[in-house]
Amino acid sequence: MPRTSSPPSDTEIDSSEELRKFVVSLYQKPEREAVASEIEVLQSIYGDDVVRVWHPASNGDGNGNGNGSSDPRTVRYTLTLTLPSYDEVSIKFLVSLPPMYPASSPPQLQLLSRYIGPFGADANLFGSVLRTYISVNGVEFTPETVCVFDGVQNALETCNSWYEDRLSEDKMKEIVREDERDNHGTKTEPAVDMEPKITSEDVNGVTGSTNEMPPGIHFFIAEPIVDRKSTFIGRACRISDPSEARDPPLQPFFSRAAHPIINAWRCQVGTTLHQDNDDDGETAAGGRLAHLLQILEVNNVLVIVTRYFGGIHLGPDRFKHINQAARNALELGGFLDSGDKKNQSSRGRKH
Repeated sequence: MPRTSSPPSDTEIDSSEELRKFVVSLYQKPEREAVASEIEVLQSIYGDDVVRVWHPASNGDGNGNGNGSSDPRTVRYTLTLTLPSYDEVSIKFLVSLPPMYPASSPPQLQLLSRYIGPFGADANLFGSVLRTYISVNGVEFTPETVCVFDGVQNALETCNSWYEDRLSEDKMKEIVREDERDNHGTKTEPAVDMEPKITSEDVNGVTGSTNEMPPGIHFFIAEPIVDRKSTFIGRACRISDPSEARDPPLQPFFSRAAHPIINAWRCQVGTTLHQDNDDDGETAAGGRLAHLLQILEVNNVLVIVTRYFGGIHLGPDRFKHINQAARNALELGGFLDSGDKKNQSSRGRKH
């Protein structure tokens, strides 16, 4: 951690002196010598200005002692650090050491920062830090062994990952917004709304022919579902003939998606039900969408799910998100309001 190079202010000098006296007082208690020594080690690792004595009433970072304990023997101090991968993002922890630490009781960490960068910290993050020493993903406490450093490093990594997830979500949402702007770029022009289509060769970077959707075909686009940096977007439209669905539409910006056109469709023509689906490289995903349409008893509809892969494998959860994205688009378009009367209605409007 970088140390400050600017001359210390009077406040910093007072805080440093206060901490020095605090450590001296701990050394005077045999049962607290390990705590005093640990604080000095933390100063040598992180910097002299990182550790400060905790004053809940004056700094307004929390209520009471911050961890629900009223035992005056509990030692508390704060650590103000930066994220491992982002030196410009500061973060503040409260360390609470019960009377029996490190003999038999673990420490407790609390996140005091309400914001990590521009993002408001959520309950899950606060809880993850609070459970540092009791979670399977945290740090194991061994009696008679100091462990604040290990816990703080674990909490920093947790906050760092959380922050990167927020950055990725923001980036994916921006991509989606760009996609939507591109998709609606001609909405002010008169005449029929069209959605350009490119072939699979175009998606992979090879020039091919560009087709257009038939007039009157409008897509209802659901809100993105974001999970571990992957984004799923569902689109649905009404169709009246199988030919409108056999070559699903694409936009050039779909080239950024790992699986741009996972799709399924059903179309009733007279007494014959036509249907098909395409996994688009996501094994069994198309079949699951087809099954969804079947159990929902939705006809005369094409549903497409686009997945942007964020680098983290989701396992079976990806199928849950694909189905949910599709269902959201169907619901947005009114396809689940059902009834034959609904199926006979107008093709709707574009969102």
